[in-house]
Amino acid sequence: MKKRLTAAVMAAAVAATALTGCGGGSASGGGSSSGGNGGAAPAAEAPTEPFGDTIKYDPSVAINDGKDITVELWEWGSDELFQQVIDGYQAIHPNVTIKLVNNPWEDYWTKLPLALDGANGPAIFNVHNSYHENLINYMAPLEIPLEDLEADFTGVEAHVIDGKVYYIDYGMMTGAVYYNKDMWEAAGLTDADIPKTWDEMREVAKKLTIKDGDRLIQAGLNFNDDFHQNYLLGLNYQLGENLFLEDGKTPNVTSDAMKQVMQMLVDMYEVDGVGSKDFGEKCADSFGQGQSAMVMQWGHYYNTLNTTWTDINFGVFEIPTFDGNPYAYNRYNGESSFGINKNASAEQQAVAQDFVKYFLANDDAQIAFNLAMSTFPAKKSLADSEAIMANPSLSILSEHIDHYIWPGPMPATVETSLKTAGQNIFFNGMDVGTALEEAQQSIIRDMSSSSFTSVEHLYKYAK
Repeated sequence: MKKRLTAAVMAAAVAATALTGCGGGSASGGGSSSGGNGGAAPAAEAPTEPFGDTIKYDPSVAINDGKDITVELWEWGSDELFQQVIDGYQAIHPNVTIKLVNNPWEDYWTKLPLALDGANGPAIFNVHNSYHENLINYMAPLEIPLEDLEADFTGVEAHVIDGKVYYIDYGMMTGAVYYNKDMWEAAGLTDADIPKTWDEMREVAKKLTIKDGDRLIQAGLNFNDDFHQNYLLGLNYQLGENLFLEDGKTPNVTSDAMKQVMQMLVDMYEVDGVGSKDFGEKCADSFGQGQSAMVMQWGHYYNTLNTTWTDINFGVFEIPTFDGNPYAYNRYNGESSFGINKNASAEQQAVAQDFVKYFLANDDAQIAFNLAMSTFPAKKSLADSEAIMANPSLSILSEHIDHYIWPGPMPATVETSLKTAGQNIFFNGMDVGTALEEAQQSIIRDMSSSSFTSVEHLYKYAK
């Protein structure tokens, strides 16, 4: 059954559409705002009956014995989105004040570990899995039973540490192809031409390319600045190769699959001529400025187009595959639930545990956060909700969402080293094999002291 979106959730999602997922940036300014139901915002309506799927939240249970208590929640994104959840919780528990503290992304990861290391850090904090190693030692495990988490949410198993879970994914973000509908029509293309394979993609890109002699006027496909994230770190899966070897620690970026993907990118520019390394520094900007016809971007780009590049008439389609029967379509990354500060007082931790349970059980909050981030819900019962299906960047994922892989919270060197490899190939004339070998050795050096172990073996269709 499709679940409908309430008016309150739609308002929260609209207010937060500028929120950027899987990366930096803040939709609202820095500083902090206090919790509570003051100001011009209408008071949240408090439910009286238990709600949720397997994880159920009972609003009749008193928190902190009904005595007043104040906790802080630190985040880096949209005050409006987080405040909606806080207001809903405080409507149930008026004795609890949750003070929302917004830190810019650039400062958040410096300030947060320092705060958590002391006695006065936030009881609740926003988590991004790319900073897992910096935060995990400050986190208290969730008190929700593992089997309940697994019953309601996808991908929980990958977050289990010694039988405990400290945070999970509420949403899954991955890549899709965004295309300019006006350019598509001008090239004589229709919906029937949406490519299913990379061979078809290359032919469509040629038709969308416009040149004046040798000068590129319109790129059919642009992947400048993003080839590492959207192609090298995902299309290898289509060809049956993981990013890490069986030990889960050794990178596999010199594989035949990675070389094939990289060579395809080179050929698209140098043989097909559908784009150029010199045609726009960033493909995302080039598409938004109406200079490129197609780009592959992660889900947050949907919101960027709707808030920054509003003149672009765009559509979205799922990533093509090499043969129509991929091992996996691509990788995904999760947007994380809140962390709980193990150094907070027992009373504050109890509030934090209860707040996380409220957030996970609350369908309206789950949908609002996923729409704001343009992530596909990890909560299984929301996969076909009306609101999610209305977002084309999410609805196109619904059929194959279980064919996307999360490798785990990879150290940043995996991305940066592959980005350097691509730059060496396109700008320094280095051959594909040498560039990928240098990336391999760089990742090995940088990960020598890392505790990271890939969770690719937990993929549903893992070989």
